[in-house]
Amino acid sequence: MITSNFDLHIIGGGIIGLTTAVTLQARGVKVALLDANEVGQGASFGNAGHIAPEHVFPIADASMLRHIPAMLLNPTGPLRIDWRYLPRLMPWAIQLLMNMRPEPFEHIHKALLNLNNHCLQAWLNFANQWQLDDWIKVKGSLLTAEKASSVDLLKAQGQRFNDVGVTTELLNQEALLAHEPALKDNQLGALFFPNTGHITNLTAVINQLSRTFRGLGGEIVEHCRVLEAHTNIDGIYLTTNQGDITASKVMLAAGAHSKPLVKQLTGIRVPLDTERGYHLMLPHESARLQTPVTSLDRRFVMTPMQEGLRLAGTVEYAGLEAPPNMQRAHVLLQHAQPMLKTPLNSNDKVPWMGFRPSTSDSLPVIDKTERVFLNFGHQHLGLTQAVVSAQMIAEYYFDESHTIDPRPYQLSRFT
Repeated sequence: MITSNFDLHIIGGGIIGLTTAVTLQARGVKVALLDANEVGQGASFGNAGHIAPEHVFPIADASMLRHIPAMLLNPTGPLRIDWRYLPRLMPWAIQLLMNMRPEPFEHIHKALLNLNNHCLQAWLNFANQWQLDDWIKVKGSLLTAEKASSVDLLKAQGQRFNDVGVTTELLNQEALLAHEPALKDNQLGALFFPNTGHITNLTAVINQLSRTFRGLGGEIVEHCRVLEAHTNIDGIYLTTNQGDITASKVMLAAGAHSKPLVKQLTGIRVPLDTERGYHLMLPHESARLQTPVTSLDRRFVMTPMQEGLRLAGTVEYAGLEAPPNMQRAHVLLQHAQPMLKTPLNSNDKVPWMGFRPSTSDSLPVIDKTERVFLNFGHQHLGLTQAVVSAQMIAEYYFDESHTIDPRPYQLSRFT
């Protein structure tokens, strides 16, 4: 039996759950953090490491539709669907398509813009408060092109970003190669995003936040899988593989695994699925690049980290149960090598796969309903939006006025 003597039990110990746990514990809330495996070892460990406030347009864009057949037919392409999973995916995918229409697309864009405008400064303040500065770098990021038509697309995208207040600078080939000398001259130009950051050591950040949380008096319970969750007159009853808990309040931050628990706790079926993402870590290449580099044509990213160069990207729809297809990770090396002047050292490379939690409208669920707090569904932006989401939950918890209009992220949008 796990102790129930806490003000709040957080289900899910990824970066979303952990930043919220630290934020609330520091304000006097007695928090227990429950994780089905080990804290920070899911998508929070394996993401591309970007603090990417520039991602203010929904990933589901109607302009992408004409490219999807070619992506699916390309075995090394950025998109794969396991056709056996398609019947389960279809209800979510139909809603995703509906959200590409101009009116919902604009609504989602504005909601992302409102959230992301606060993300970088929130992270910098949080990092300073909790001694994370060594691993947070604000050197900007690059979006490169290697086709003439893609350079034209970069120009149009740069204008689109600048029009909504996201600063970009168009670099010609000379300026790009001066910025990142390791890149090959087949890279014709780039958009530079100066107001973005990246985390150079995700493991160090997770470990530091875990130590901080425990030092503040919080409790972490690992390998504690919540099997069922129900509300009753005494509180919220959690059935776990380590015993039963009667919780006063809970926050659900279980990422892609949140859907059944939301239904049990609120009665609402959230259109949530997972975009399985892969990375390949090259431990001997930590000094190759200065800033994260994303390829517009190859649709993947290279992020320099203390532990090596992380090649990340691709989207795979195959659900939570299918085994990983690690060839999806290894193929990233085939995309990276042609972009660089000299061969990459791929010795001791490590592949990884994880689950991005994606709602059909590309927006997270950040909300409170009675004694249940909700903080999940951040798709590709969990790391970016983690601190701002924690602050919004704190505003709900203490019944404070909201810095950011909370309505676009509320659960009621799915009723």
